[in-house]
Amino acid sequence: MKILLYFEGQNMIGKSGIGRALSHQKRALSSVGIEYTLDPKATDYDLLHINTYGPKSLHLVRKAKKMGKKVIFHAHSTEEDFRNSFIGSNQLAPLVKKWLVGLYRQADHLITPTPYSKKLLRSYGLTQPISAISNGIDLKKYYPDEKKEAAFRKYFNLTATQKVIICVGLFFERKGILDFVELAKKMPDYTFIWFGDVPMASIPANIRKVVKKDHPKNVLFPGYINGDLIEGAYSGADLFFFPSYEETEGIVVLEALASQQQVLLRNIPVYDGWMEDHKNCYMGNNNQEFEHLIHQLVEHQLPNLSMAGFKTAQEKSITQIGEELKAVYQAVLEQPYDHQIYAKVTR
Repeated sequence: MKILLYFEGQNMIGKSGIGRALSHQKRALSSVGIEYTLDPKATDYDLLHINTYGPKSLHLVRKAKKMGKKVIFHAHSTEEDFRNSFIGSNQLAPLVKKWLVGLYRQADHLITPTPYSKKLLRSYGLTQPISAISNGIDLKKYYPDEKKEAAFRKYFNLTATQKVIICVGLFFERKGILDFVELAKKMPDYTFIWFGDVPMASIPANIRKVVKKDHPKNVLFPGYINGDLIEGAYSGADLFFFPSYEETEGIVVLEALASQQQVLLRNIPVYDGWMEDHKNCYMGNNNQEFEHLIHQLVEHQLPNLSMAGFKTAQEKSITQIGEELKAVYQAVLEQPYDHQIYAKVTR
């Protein structure tokens, strides 16, 4: 079997979780011996696995259907996680939902990262088969490395005893960036580092103001950093704190777990079934709880759950995800061709 993996808008969203999901898919398919192409002009593939939602994505779906190809849509996005992101996102959210549902309905099968996001898709009235498959994690890449950790501390001029809390994400209110900064104000003895960026013109003025100047000295916004530095940060910090209000999975959580780092999350439904408070992570509901938990975790006043978290990451390894994708591909290719779907997208 040969798969066409498609990703539209690499320059715009390649640094996001969706961008990393494509990288994981490529590795996952290679790990189980499945041939793939990234060339949208290719015709010698058996199944289209599409990750994005723009007009080029729609065009490719229609082209695939005309050729009698099966289509899988990877539902990374929902109306819920579009809100509280870019300028005007809340006003556009209902239209985005309508667009997403229109695209998703054209697929023979949907893949989405978690049971929670699968539940959301069902609430949209989507009726085709849906598989909940994690975006997966490259365990070797994030395994703790003393050299990477030393490079991270040197880069930020951190002393050996400096307590550091990190987060990784776009500059979205949904990600909890305002809470991250507010907590840093209350904890001046700790250094808070938020990795990631987004074009400043695309985000609301209040977020832009916080990132550019309205934050305390103990908060750092170094932008998007990859490679050894971010990998060293994951394992070399004292805590990974992710106060996001809405996710379809949260690849950065998997990266922190794979780094054997202590993890503090907001208690939201996406984690149901795989992250459990006081078992493989800690969870809070508001800034008061977060402040208390951050202090306890950084000062080693609570049990270290990092190895339990690492076991969770092991269950979502790239190889495991490859096997799950392979099973879905085989099932879809064995399905009878749906002429009703063909008629909808080709007329």
